[in-house]
Amino acid sequence: MRPVGTEEHAMAPTLFTNVNILEGTGVLPYRGSVLVEGNRIRQVGRSTSAITPAGATLIDGAGATLMPGMVEAHTHFSWNDAATLSGIQTMPLEEHVLWCAKVAKRYLHAGFTSCLGAACAKPRLDVVIRNAINNGQIPGPRYLAASQEITVPGGLGDETLPHLPFPEFSFGVNVNGAEDMRKSVRMFLKYGVDSIKINLSGDNFVPGADSHTAWMTDAEVAAAVEEVKMRGKRIIVHARSKASIQQALRHGIELIYHASFTDTETLDMMEAAKDRIFVVPGIAILYALLNESEQWGVTREIATGWGYQLEWDAALESLSKMHKRGIRVLPGGDYGFAFTPHCQNARDLEFFVKYLGFTPMEAIRSTTLYGGQIMLRGHELGAIKEGWLADLLLVDGDPLANLSILRDPKRILAVMKDGVFAKAPTIASQRAWGQAA
Repeated sequence: MRPVGTEEHAMAPTLFTNVNILEGTGVLPYRGSVLVEGNRIRQVGRSTSAITPAGATLIDGAGATLMPGMVEAHTHFSWNDAATLSGIQTMPLEEHVLWCAKVAKRYLHAGFTSCLGAACAKPRLDVVIRNAINNGQIPGPRYLAASQEITVPGGLGDETLPHLPFPEFSFGVNVNGAEDMRKSVRMFLKYGVDSIKINLSGDNFVPGADSHTAWMTDAEVAAAVEEVKMRGKRIIVHARSKASIQQALRHGIELIYHASFTDTETLDMMEAAKDRIFVVPGIAILYALLNESEQWGVTREIATGWGYQLEWDAALESLSKMHKRGIRVLPGGDYGFAFTPHCQNARDLEFFVKYLGFTPMEAIRSTTLYGGQIMLRGHELGAIKEGWLADLLLVDGDPLANLSILRDPKRILAVMKDGVFAKAPTIASQRAWGQAA
């Protein structure tokens, strides 16, 4: 019997049989088999008796669900489960690198085979982790690396202290004017990021810079867009206010995070651009601050006073309307705080159904098919299709009947990334095809 998870196994075909196939495209699940050769799905059959190459490893799923790996569309590996931005900022660099490596492995084992970086806490953290994953030094998801958050003085992400003038160790990067923005963006592009993160709006926990604000000038945004497009990269924006959402759309920015406050004009602009934009709201942190943060000093009364109840209500209305208009809304966002700990990210799928009007199938599609698209691999990632990349989850149970199983580590029976098991199945009937078990 060939041990699952060895290098030898990585080169051998694998047949998943007796599984309920949840393609990720919206097609109803069906009983069948999936053959993986190399890093690709070679055969998808509506039969449990597919032809199997000699030497292939057979995985009898015993009725478990086989689905595409999930995509986290708003990832902060370097958020260290602290309760504040300053708590993230003050983690020493060496420990921070080790933290990120550990978290990347946890995400992969939790079923997130791809992650889109949404900002890191130190200039090169995301790049270093992405490169280490790609080089095989550490296990982790497919990863697109982001910059630090670029902001303006007094805005979200400005954690600088007047008595500690060391901007290179600050959580975010402050810019003043278009040329200052250009300098910062070029620095991050030199480091090799895939995406530049800019904060167009504030956030409710920032005194004087709440979610309704929009302090970055058009000239500053235009400079960032020009530099990024020149090098074939992307911009991600934190945009909670309607003014900041419209600003992002005017500048042709495709990745919009939060998008809590809208009106008809804003929604019309978004719908007109729905074939190119993605919205990743991160509503879990709004819910957590209102309902689950008292032990960290944030009672519901405090959170409401900050404006989070108002934003929660506005976000649910805005995002429900976006979904009805066919705008791609994806799960993910701001996991890595004390009140939104890492690897509970699949909870967003439950929130999408409970609060935004998604069906369970639409919620699955948002983290699989749409996930492949936001990762820039919509032609080969995010669905169980012949010829597509073999990023797969074997799940104990039916996610369509109970989405919460996707955040239960015991229910994630196996994780395959690029045709190789990151988390090998423990099903007793796995064996080398044609050999004795």
